[in-house]
Amino acid sequence: MPSITARIDNITDIPNEYRKAALPAPKSVKIEISPRCNYRCGFCALTTREQQPRWDMDLDLFKRITREMHEAGVEEIGLFYLGESFINPRLLLDCVKYLKTEISVPYVFLTSNASMAFPEAVEECMRAGLDSLKWSVNAADRAQFEKIMGVSGKLFDRALGNIESAWKVREKYGYKTGLFASSIRYDGEQQEKMERLLQDRVLPYVDEHYWLPLYSMGAFATQREEELGFRPTAGNQGRLNNLRPPLPCWSVFTEGHVTAEGKLSACCFDATANWTMGDLKRSNFMEAWNSSAFQKLRAAHLKKDVSGTICEDCIAYS
Repeated sequence: MPSITARIDNITDIPNEYRKAALPAPKSVKIEISPRCNYRCGFCALTTREQQPRWDMDLDLFKRITREMHEAGVEEIGLFYLGESFINPRLLLDCVKYLKTEISVPYVFLTSNASMAFPEAVEECMRAGLDSLKWSVNAADRAQFEKIMGVSGKLFDRALGNIESAWKVREKYGYKTGLFASSIRYDGEQQEKMERLLQDRVLPYVDEHYWLPLYSMGAFATQREEELGFRPTAGNQGRLNNLRPPLPCWSVFTEGHVTAEGKLSACCFDATANWTMGDLKRSNFMEAWNSSAFQKLRAAHLKKDVSGTICEDCIAYS
């Protein structure tokens, strides 16, 4: 199995055959089976929602659109987008089973904050064939966790315990699920604290760890970031050791993003349906992927001039 960083770099690279307005199926698609999250991270676009949603994706809709994706050539499907999928473990498990057993998607992956990833749910997902489970670990201690994630420090300890438990479950039963972690890279003393935590509580329980820059989340979270003293990087340029140019943005070309409502978005940080390119309740996946709106936006990105588009106010270009 390729390393997770190799897979990430493959997605964030825009090859020649994807440098046009009308495209073949994306390499990867992330689907927000649950838009809900139990964290309120200061850097996350979810905090910009006036009301947090209470519903999850309809399983029948999920099955239809993923079958369309798979038939079109999508080989990697992520069971998350912005929300925390372990909030609805039954739906998560049903989605894994469908993708791996019924339509045989080659690679099914998930990113989680780990606080709701209890061993029983993790074991069921591993047994069902989940290929990759990555933890987001972005606080060095309880104090930073409560400040940035905006919730009780009890969840900090629970998340770390679940990360260790997932490793032990995999080792006990011999499942093939890759276990990974990523972290935002800070500066100075804070970074030293982060590295100590990872060394003690995370790295022994994952196959690979990598660093991320602090994303701007499409510019929507910028005010909160400034309040917390963050210095976000431009847009989403991939992982820290292999940053991509902000224009053209890879997210518009190589990876699909679907909300729990079935909206296909052009942005990997779209919490408010601001970048909707198509409604998958009304059209099939490839029709939305190559909608006139999406093609027009891609053409602007290829010209490296997104003025007048929905991407104009992104911190990457302002």
